[in-house]
Amino acid sequence: MKKQTNFLYKTAEDKTIVWFKNSNEYLILENTTAAILKKISKGISAEEIASDLAKKLLIPLDKTVDFVLDLEKKFYPPKLINNHEIINDYRDVKKPKKFEFTKYYKVNNFIFKFEFSSEYELYLVHPKFAHLEVENKSKNSFTFSVFLKNNFVFFYVDKNFIGAWDKKEIHFFQGKFSMELIQKIHQKEEKEWMGVFHASAVSNGKKSILFLGDSGNGKSTSLALLQGNGFTCLADDFVPIDATKKEVYSFPAAISIKKNSLETLLPLYPELESSAEYHFKRLHKIVRYLKPNNKDFLSHLPCNDLVFIKYEKDADLKFDKISKIDAFQQLVPDSWLSPIKENAQIFLDWFHSLNCYQITYSENKKMIAAVSKIFNNDI
Repeated sequence: MKKQTNFLYKTAEDKTIVWFKNSNEYLILENTTAAILKKISKGISAEEIASDLAKKLLIPLDKTVDFVLDLEKKFYPPKLINNHEIINDYRDVKKPKKFEFTKYYKVNNFIFKFEFSSEYELYLVHPKFAHLEVENKSKNSFTFSVFLKNNFVFFYVDKNFIGAWDKKEIHFFQGKFSMELIQKIHQKEEKEWMGVFHASAVSNGKKSILFLGDSGNGKSTSLALLQGNGFTCLADDFVPIDATKKEVYSFPAAISIKKNSLETLLPLYPELESSAEYHFKRLHKIVRYLKPNNKDFLSHLPCNDLVFIKYEKDADLKFDKISKIDAFQQLVPDSWLSPIKENAQIFLDWFHSLNCYQITYSENKKMIAAVSKIFNNDI
């Protein structure tokens, strides 16, 4: 009997990337393991698979049988009956009639009304979007309401309840908030997005490049440096890519600048000297926000290149292509990827087409020159 076909496979170098629909999870497998998984999913018996494998690898049949059975248990675990139901569906929590803080933001021709019940919720959202603030001069297009109740942050868009998150899971709320915002700005539903990446996106007006790297490696600082040298900021920290065009779409949040980058950036952005500091204790960082130079938050551009960037004091410039497997392992864990099978296939195909680079630098001019070469296809 056929087990299930809810897998996708993509060969990358000498490995196979496998997507599992049930968990929306990606794993990198040896090609032999992936081939066995394909046969299991087609309903071929463990004994038949093991027999072929034993002949091919010239090893005892009992060992290959055990190996195949172990794989079958791993990828087809028995279904557990879960009688647990969420009793509190928040029907007893009502949206407040009045909010302590109300802000209006203009994104292209849209006016967003953001309502916050206290300074705490305001702090979660406003700093990144303060550069978009306007007076309420016209009817707002959408209303985003955020309020705290019983240590949960509740979120509504217009009259629709979006969700509630424990204060310990604020990053999930912020991600959902940003997702709702890009859906309204670009008039696309969640199912129309391929994924959202924890990266910085910069453009030359014709195409875009994604910068990735661990926190503190210099993604946002590099973006700010490039913005100050003729390039455009498309998005920082939250980079959405659609499923139809496979293009990077603009996100209007400000660029997050850490305290240790101020000395580097003040010559380009003297306004950072007097800008407000925000202390995020959970993330152990102090940041200021820099206005992006993007004039059109409806813009979207193709992306052919991923750059894993790292600032390292006194380092000579290192600019190399890296393996797709290494890039994939760094890209996926911090990303939101669509759970829809068709979109997962689009993501695998898109990733397969990318060029992946690693840039380590200490001299800003050399980094900018290296990025210019990628934009100009002068590698």
